[in-house]
Amino acid sequence: MKRLPILLIVTLILSISQSCIVLSTKKYDGLLATRDSIAAGWNEAQVRIENLEEQISSLKADTILLSREMARIRAERDSIGTGFSSLRSTSSNEIEKLAADLKKRETRLKEVEEILRKRDESTTALKEKLQKALLGFQQNGLSVDIRAGKVYVSMTDKLLFNSGSIVIDNKGKQALQELAKVLKTQPEINISVEGHTDNQKVVNLGQIKDNWDLSVLRATSVVRYLTDVQMIGNSRIIATGKGEYQPIVSGNALEALSRNRRIEIVLSPKLDELYQLIK
Repeated sequence: MKRLPILLIVTLILSISQSCIVLSTKKYDGLLATRDSIAAGWNEAQVRIENLEEQISSLKADTILLSREMARIRAERDSIGTGFSSLRSTSSNEIEKLAADLKKRETRLKEVEEILRKRDESTTALKEKLQKALLGFQQNGLSVDIRAGKVYVSMTDKLLFNSGSIVIDNKGKQALQELAKVLKTQPEINISVEGHTDNQKVVNLGQIKDNWDLSVLRATSVVRYLTDVQMIGNSRIIATGKGEYQPIVSGNALEALSRNRRIEIVLSPKLDELYQLIK
């Protein structure tokens, strides 16, 4: 449709030329060639225009797609930036919280270490006091040592009781009296009296049925003497019987049996402050 006006114009020119003048065959053929050349050029130009218009449409569509893609990428970038900022803020808060918790733990650890240091110092001082107070009884089977932060005063049965008896003899009372003098100056110390026997069966001891009975009754006798006679507070002392099941040495030699028959008075500092810290 767009080529029709040009062809009409060329045809009209030729018609007018023919009506006005008589052209030679050569000139006429030249005009026809010129017309055909102009028409061909016009057609080629129209094709190029149509191709360019298609390219423009395609480029416009691509531009729209690229614009949408850029908008999506910008949105993702902004979202990532927001997320990173939030994460950085959260991480910073968590790091600060962890640092505060660590500082608090370090403070508690130092407090615990200080309490344990004081406990060890007081335990060592107590051991030295007891060793000095009970020095005269050590040759009769009495010993004082520290185990796991506690002071153990160990007395063989021959220092406290006659064979098979649960009644404390005079020598035993003297040793317990000296022990009580030190304990009265240490009200923060808890006391556990443990009875121990050898592994030989009990025979001919009346109502005492076995080594359990013997160990418990001997421990109870010591506790009663310390509380009723020496006036040690009942609330800080307990009696337990271990029977034959915690020997110092193994074997049935007379010396081994003698060492296993004993009363152990376990002295441990009160650690209420420490327990509060580690709750």
